[in-house]
Amino acid sequence: MSAATEIDRIQAIVGPIASDLRLDVYDIERRGGTIRITLDSAPGSETGINLDEIALATRLISRQLDEDDPIPGHYTLEVTSPGLERQLRTPAHFQREVGKSVTIRLSDPSADPRRLDGALVAADDRTATLLLASGEERVVDITSIDKARTVFAWGPKEKPRTRKATAKKETQPS
Repeated sequence: MSAATEIDRIQAIVGPIASDLRLDVYDIERRGGTIRITLDSAPGSETGINLDEIALATRLISRQLDEDDPIPGHYTLEVTSPGLERQLRTPAHFQREVGKSVTIRLSDPSADPRRLDGALVAADDRTATLLLASGEERVVDITSIDKARTVFAWGPKEKPRTRKATAKKETQPS
């Protein structure tokens, strides 16, 4: 059985379970003897997925995989979230993350530059468009990407300035 067929069979099992839990199947991959299912909150959700949701999804998916037995032999099931810095492998991943900061490494070692960092401003089924720090927009063919992920800005958020604080500051004598 080919890996693509296994992934398709797993997707057919996992998809309805995730949908019932109001979750999104972000990715399914097989690496050696491990099946990794990455779940996330539904697109547009205000909150991310939490550990209780992952635990429940793991139990339901494991039970259904045991019953349907879509993969011959032994394997380890891993159900996880995509995390703050998400791997981008498919056009759907890029489309979902438009508006976020990303880093991309191109497959071609002679590409200059090989690594691109910027804001993902557009994505379709074939390309991703980045706005680089220089202000240049760069369109990249998704098939030419070796690795890509979102970049989370670590550190404290700026405190919002209130109107009262601004007014107080302006009225203080110099």
